[in-house]
Amino acid sequence: MRSPSPSEAFPASETFPAHTPAAAQIFTIVLSHGPLTRAEIARRAALSPAAVTKAVRPLIETGYLLEDVDEEHRRALGRPANPVRVDGDRALFIGVKVTGDEIIAVLTDLCCRIRVARHTPLGDRRPGGVLATLGGLVLELLTDAEGFGVPVKGVGIAVSGEVDRAEGMVRYSPFLDWRDVPFASLAAMTIGLPVTVDNDVRALTVAEQWFGAGVGLSDFALVTVGAGIGCGLVVGGRVVSGAHGVAGEIGHLSLDPAGPLCHCGNRGCVEAIASDSAIVRDVRAETGIDVADAAEALELAHRGDPGAREVYARAGAAIGRAIGSVVNLLGPERVIISGEGLAAYDLFAERIRDSFAASAFGAAARCDVRTRPLPFEEWARGAAATAIQSFISRTRSDTPMERV
Repeated sequence: MRSPSPSEAFPASETFPAHTPAAAQIFTIVLSHGPLTRAEIARRAALSPAAVTKAVRPLIETGYLLEDVDEEHRRALGRPANPVRVDGDRALFIGVKVTGDEIIAVLTDLCCRIRVARHTPLGDRRPGGVLATLGGLVLELLTDAEGFGVPVKGVGIAVSGEVDRAEGMVRYSPFLDWRDVPFASLAAMTIGLPVTVDNDVRALTVAEQWFGAGVGLSDFALVTVGAGIGCGLVVGGRVVSGAHGVAGEIGHLSLDPAGPLCHCGNRGCVEAIASDSAIVRDVRAETGIDVADAAEALELAHRGDPGAREVYARAGAAIGRAIGSVVNLLGPERVIISGEGLAAYDLFAERIRDSFAASAFGAAARCDVRTRPLPFEEWARGAAATAIQSFISRTRSDTPMERV
């Protein structure tokens, strides 16, 4: 059977009434920062008031934007500056996070607020097995959506590894052991809705840019710690994918050419030192205790075992150096550290700070580095954010966010 082209991963559906990049930009600004008056929108978007009025009108007429009218103010002044806001109830979206052993899915509204969340174990990691499990989970959420009386406009899927969002292709996912899987097209045929597939860290970065700790920042980085070490980058208001879809892979910065072998084939990568599996391996070697997983390694370190604590300290130093490299190269205003590995943050926080301070050059050391624990539902919410992003502008998935 012929695989559908990437464009065929978007079955016919209602067209969002933003027919220019400026209109998509305006809607995105209101989505992230609203309610806003038209004058405030014009300032943020660097557009004329007339251009804003023209773009906003069809969005209000079709119900995607609502105007908050102060009747008393209207009678007093004739034509007040009424703020507009996104009607979150206008549409629903589904976000899916695929891990090596579980699928997490959420149903969100247009403002990416989670309405329903579901988890299901993943027994078969092959593409067909994942599609079958994912399809069943999406069907459940579509049934849930009927209770809201609002249509589901799209599905976002977040997968770890090298993902080409424009082509809908998972080039390489180490935890799923996939190579060159046209997952957007396959999922769209299974689900029957528009599908966006992206790297999981980039998807989470979109959610942080629009709704989280990155709102209003034109330059920031999101570093995730856990099963892998990932990094999402926002530069000049855009989430950066790079020419080959692998921008931000700080997990594969080689810090020690003679260090442990990484699954990517190189040695001494940050991921080979600081990921969950690397920590488990090194705790076993340092202590002689056969810890079963990251949770047991963490428990051992929290009980005060010096060998286990030293492993976490080394991991923290590697993460701090990697963050220093990002800050030196891109100069972001903020670095957000997240991921399931934050459960061990008390063990490596000091070494992260010290290593970052030692490697950051000059004023780069003033970068705001903060932690933000996020459950896996938030990763699925990030996938929903990519679906919303695609719905807003099918041809401009990188619509810039404006600085506050």
